[in-house]
Amino acid sequence: MTSSVAGNMAVTRFLEAARGNRPGLKDLLLTPANIQRIADDLARMRGAAMKVGQLLSMDTGDVLPPELNQIMARLRADADYMPPKQLKVVLNKNWGNTWLQKFERFDVRPFAAASIGQVHRAKTRDGRDMAIKVQYLGVARSIDSDVANMAALIKLSGLLPKGFELSPYMEEARRQLHEEADYEREGECLRDFRQLLQDDDAFVVPEFYDDFTTKHVLAMSYVGSQPIEDAVKLDQARRNRIAGNLVTLMLRELFDFRFMQTDPNFANYRFDPQTDRLVLLDFGATRRFRENIVDQYRRLFQKGLAGDRDELKNLAHEIGFVTPETAPHHQQAVLEMIETVFAAVRTHAAFDFESTALMQKMNTAGSALAADGFVPPPVPMDVLCLQRKLGGTFLLANRLKAQLPIREILERFVTPKPMRNGGNTADGEGI
Repeated sequence: MTSSVAGNMAVTRFLEAARGNRPGLKDLLLTPANIQRIADDLARMRGAAMKVGQLLSMDTGDVLPPELNQIMARLRADADYMPPKQLKVVLNKNWGNTWLQKFERFDVRPFAAASIGQVHRAKTRDGRDMAIKVQYLGVARSIDSDVANMAALIKLSGLLPKGFELSPYMEEARRQLHEEADYEREGECLRDFRQLLQDDDAFVVPEFYDDFTTKHVLAMSYVGSQPIEDAVKLDQARRNRIAGNLVTLMLRELFDFRFMQTDPNFANYRFDPQTDRLVLLDFGATRRFRENIVDQYRRLFQKGLAGDRDELKNLAHEIGFVTPETAPHHQQAVLEMIETVFAAVRTHAAFDFESTALMQKMNTAGSALAADGFVPPPVPMDVLCLQRKLGGTFLLANRLKAQLPIREILERFVTPKPMRNGGNTADGEGI
């Protein structure tokens, strides 16, 4: 793959030089032909390499040209399927050679595929309608080498800011991928989320079946639904309700549960068009947050909504968006980006997610920072996961063209609770 991409870059550079142009490395790399080749090869490789590709290809609205977004969408949507023979090997290894006797029906062709597994529909002889996620053969063993190869490819691309330390992020990717390859862990997270949301009619979480689950096979109830993107065809009120439930869920995960599914891939959210209930899938990237991180974000939202510039600056340092070593003019630029977001939220009764004004402002500011040599400091991984979830939820609401009273929704979660019995504790409960 690398040789092919390098060859394409060399040919393009020669052709552009013949025309009197001197394209930069980024322009040579990010051509449709190269992105197509990378997307196709990572989809064929599956496993950790494709997972890292999915993270890098997160839907970014107007950041990438439409052609590149369309090509990279393949990594968010599917992978090549396991051949039936390989599927049988995996199931025999996990369930024993007589596993088929327990099923009334087992669909060999998967109805969904992702980075490290594919999903089959089946019906057991005791009547359970199941969705069964089967991990690709050898994925867990290949994680370390795949992540190392992806790190090498990213470094060779020349797209990283000078001085940016990639190693901590790739090490976290390696650690997280090993967690996601443990389907027994994912099953426990699925069960915990189902219990947390059991009384919330806005959501459906599949039932976990531990008697068919192993480290490499995850069994859950099948839930009929449609892709979340299809909800864009609904009227404004229904789109607002769905998006509002998504935003509220994210805030509950952070402030109430301190337990969050941190992968906002669109494929992880589906909906029932009869009830508009959201179906939540894929809990492999679920993470528990330390109380200090939750407190920092609560104060960040409080001070942002209040327009308290001095406290926002303090929190930008405390959370790790900037450090004392960050150049003063870069600190100022980062603070202005944070203020831009809160100004948009504060000043509108209903925030219009379809409007591209805020995204364009942030993209312009971010590009200017990068061009000026800003090197992002290594933030805590909890913060990195939270920022990804915040950004992904924003993009989902943007895709749904939602209009939401975001300030009002945020205030419900971050406004300090009134004191009772003459005092209050850190979490707002009366003494």
